[in-house]
Amino acid sequence: MSSKSHWIIDYETILNLTVLVAVHYQRDEVKVFVVHRYRNDIEEMIMFLEECKRDKSYHITYNGLEFDSQITEYILELKDVFLNGDNDAQHIANEIYNYAQTVISKKADGEFLDYYEKSFSIPQIDVYKLNHWDNPAKRSSLKWIQFTTDWKNMQEMPIFHGQYVDKQEDIDTVVEYCINDCKSTKHAFILSKDQITLRKDLSKEFDLPLMSASEPRLSRELFLLFLSDKMGMNKYDLRQLRTFRREIHVKDIIVPYTRFKTKEFQDLQKYFESRVINKLDPTGQRLILKGALAYEVKYRGMSTFFGSGGVHGATKPGVYEPKEGEIIMTSDVTSFYPMLAIQNKWSPAHLNPKEFCEQYEWFFVERMKIPKTNIKNYVYKIILNSTYGLSNEVNSFLYDPEFTLRITVNGQLSLMMLYEMLAEGIPEAVPLMQNTDGLEMIIPADKKELYLSICKEWEDITKLNLEHDEYQKVFLGDVNNYIAVYKNGKTKCKGRFEFENLALHKNKSMLIIPKAIYNHFIKGIPPEETIMNNNNIFDYCAGVKSKSDWLFEETINTKGVITRRPLSKVVRYYISNEGNRIVKRNILDGREISVEAGLTRKLTTFNQYVEKKWPQYDIDTGYYLTKIYEEINALEGTKQLQLF
Repeated sequence: MSSKSHWIIDYETILNLTVLVAVHYQRDEVKVFVVHRYRNDIEEMIMFLEECKRDKSYHITYNGLEFDSQITEYILELKDVFLNGDNDAQHIANEIYNYAQTVISKKADGEFLDYYEKSFSIPQIDVYKLNHWDNPAKRSSLKWIQFTTDWKNMQEMPIFHGQYVDKQEDIDTVVEYCINDCKSTKHAFILSKDQITLRKDLSKEFDLPLMSASEPRLSRELFLLFLSDKMGMNKYDLRQLRTFRREIHVKDIIVPYTRFKTKEFQDLQKYFESRVINKLDPTGQRLILKGALAYEVKYRGMSTFFGSGGVHGATKPGVYEPKEGEIIMTSDVTSFYPMLAIQNKWSPAHLNPKEFCEQYEWFFVERMKIPKTNIKNYVYKIILNSTYGLSNEVNSFLYDPEFTLRITVNGQLSLMMLYEMLAEGIPEAVPLMQNTDGLEMIIPADKKELYLSICKEWEDITKLNLEHDEYQKVFLGDVNNYIAVYKNGKTKCKGRFEFENLALHKNKSMLIIPKAIYNHFIKGIPPEETIMNNNNIFDYCAGVKSKSDWLFEETINTKGVITRRPLSKVVRYYISNEGNRIVKRNILDGREISVEAGLTRKLTTFNQYVEKKWPQYDIDTGYYLTKIYEEINALEGTKQLQLF
């Protein structure tokens, strides 16, 4: 970002009140504009927007592409009316409110909004969009990001938008709320600075509006740019292409080299070959892949599960450490999904396989030449990894569900070929995990060369490459939750054992638990000592969020009198020796679910940070120690099994 005056902005549009707050993206400068009968800043507001337009300042928002930017463009388009008409503040606020409701309704109905990013008077950076927090798997409101970033004030909008505001204190409350939202958006923006820099450089290099682009959109736009040039085809025409299918016969897409020796995996192949995918979405256009395949293989004492998206399997929970004369091998397929397409010359049916695969492979080869510190390495990684997902995205020019399924089905079968070859070739091998693009096994140390030679045989068959490493030890909960210690001493934490550098959308509830587990297993520090030395209240906090038909309530018992206090849609709390019960209630049928079931009067809500001396927080350390030891005992209680 340049030294220009870029602004984090937020609108609140209420029946007779419009508030615009702008917080400078670097300085501690705040601008507040209010349109209400008590205070009419419409002229100053428009002057500010015109100044931003003239200076080409960015407006930085949270979900602003689909709301705040629309309000800005509407106000600028009607500026002469607002300035030269009767200039009645209540009328102007009501007009802006009505338009805001129209924007919300259009979005809810899937209609196109009035203003498009390419035509905005003021360029936008949408922190929500660029982090892909609009994706169902990552869906995150600003309040949830406030929780995951330990923001001190998780304040909900205090005034209902359809309410008539007639008190100065209510206006002040709305302004304070807007300032808090802007400052927390600024915090998320700062935490996303590497992503911002990436998009700034790409936008400049390729002359594309990518400042608010998610990683899948980056992939789509850049692949489109390169492929259209390679094919000599107009980008607009290429963007219109899709392949819609009514059914897929799985047997027709399985690669010819697929062969198994054991009945368990021969039956797996027969299952895949018998399947016909023909379930369509309500529009009758899009083939639904999710849930179309489901199968379990029991082999060598463990279950492996197969679906439309990938494979996963793990042995029983426990601490797995090789005995003397043993090693733990971990092997991953290099760029598994991209290389499956490249080596087998697959492409979406509407694209020329030769041109598609040559371009796809070019990204792979170029990435291998570039240091990981170079921005283009990351860009090409995005393109390689996102293309598979975009082939099942109906709004993408790469859409062809058969291409998606070719990759996932053959990826699973190919990996299982490797699994079977290794397990049958090394009878002493103890399988630990298989997950999408790799596997882990305990093998005799003197069989490492045999292990690698079997892997090389598999590479020759599939034309894929494997990367190998060794673990000293694995603390295994399941295939998605484990701590692995590499031979060089570095560690990898997955799932509920992660506590460092979490993606901002991920649930960071009660980080004290994985921290204590890690310290116990890796550093030999007792959990009691970890808790005694950790006085960060946020590490003890959990977060919950409700869907549209649910709300949170706090049940308060005062000398036997029970009252209920409504809570926010996102609630931050911790377990305390004294406290209240929190329930989630369905507003349609009255169903209630306790937060932290089994606990009564032991939760303290903490949406508003309060600084206290540590004992005054009244942490129920016994609760956290119980949870920590449950995990530790679940792992240590299962000794390493010699399965065969």
